[in-house]
Amino acid sequence: MNPAVWITALFGIFNLVGGVIGFVKAKSKASLMAGTLAGAALLASAYGMERGIRPAALASLGIAFLLGARFLGTWHKNHRLMPDLLMILFSVATLFAVIYFQLRL
Repeated sequence: MNPAVWITALFGIFNLVGGVIGFVKAKSKASLMAGTLAGAALLASAYGMERGIRPAALASLGIAFLLGARFLGTWHKNHRLMPDLLMILFSVATLFAVIYFQLRL
């Protein structure tokens, strides 16, 4: 299986779990909703990439870019490993993997 599919799927699972953790620890409904939506979208993108659907790869790029940019802003303020830096690293890994392995750019 394509590494881009695996990395995107893992990023999706990480978002789902992170949203639940944010809700449990801080009672943040926003974390739950955002984590669920982003995670489901990334998992759907991974499924689409496995099926060879190019727009799924483009969607995963957009989601990874937006999540990375959002958490980069909070990381600059707080310098927290979890979740900020991990989300940035996962976003960058997803961007590179999709561009290199899926889109062959």
